[in-house]
Amino acid sequence: MKLIAPEYYTKFHCIADKCRHSCCVGWEIAIDPDKLVYYRSIEGEFGARLQKGIAEADDAAQFILDEEERCPFLNRTGLCDMIMALGEDALCQICRDHPRFRNFYADRTEIGLGLCCEAAGELILSQQEKLTLITLEDDGAADLPDIADESLLAWREELFALAQDRDKPIELRAAEILQTAGRTLSQHSWAEWAEIYLELERLEPSWADRLLELKETDLTGISLPDAMAWEPALEQLLVYFLYRQTPLALDDGEYEGRAAFAVLSFAMIRRLLLVHFALHGSVVLADLIEIARQYSAEIEYSDENVEILLYRIQEAL
Repeated sequence: MKLIAPEYYTKFHCIADKCRHSCCVGWEIAIDPDKLVYYRSIEGEFGARLQKGIAEADDAAQFILDEEERCPFLNRTGLCDMIMALGEDALCQICRDHPRFRNFYADRTEIGLGLCCEAAGELILSQQEKLTLITLEDDGAADLPDIADESLLAWREELFALAQDRDKPIELRAAEILQTAGRTLSQHSWAEWAEIYLELERLEPSWADRLLELKETDLTGISLPDAMAWEPALEQLLVYFLYRQTPLALDDGEYEGRAAFAVLSFAMIRRLLLVHFALHGSVVLADLIEIARQYSAEIEYSDENVEILLYRIQEAL
């Protein structure tokens, strides 16, 4: 079995107390069974604090967030008291993994970094080179590839090639991916797409504010300043969604829909970036990183939201 990742993956590190949007705030933190047993074994003052900070119900356990939806072990300096008391190995799986995601195949596992993390977003969107996948681990086992896996990966390579064709503007590349998938997004105006997104489950009030701005802002004649300079970052954005989302079609069968969802996600973020420029008169990479972070947290991490958007895309057929 091989472990595959984007080349930039190994450069990622958590920025801890420097993070403006801590993953220890606002997210439910489930505790895996092995770590729950370990936490129960901790004695003394910190052990008592651990027991007090855990809720268990129906064979599941999670940390009890405080009134500000903060993990009980996130201190006011932005650091983790558990790491400071017990070491990094004491973290439960979800805390060790975040913002990593995995997609599984018969003969390989792909791992990546989610844009919901601002440090991951900065790393991904600042890449200048085309995506290269590398092998992080290989146990030498001769696992046989699955026919469906091979077909999906070959098709994704075609989509990658379209997305990374730097002889064409990024908007044309995205349109060609939609054409290849036999899907369209033009059944709704951008104001209508904004309304659809407003109907979805939301985490942050500011996300609704962005969507309302999209709905109400006339972008006629508006384009990003120095548009060519934005092409690498926007390419990385499009490729990220293709890398993360298309393999999920192996589970739900939404091959064309997942490709179209990747384009929709790319296009929504790009449109919101244009809105930011129209309203503020300036735009920098940090703005794209923040919009992508918010989109990923609001949409990618809600199965219900993704399913609704896949249905909306399917409506055009």
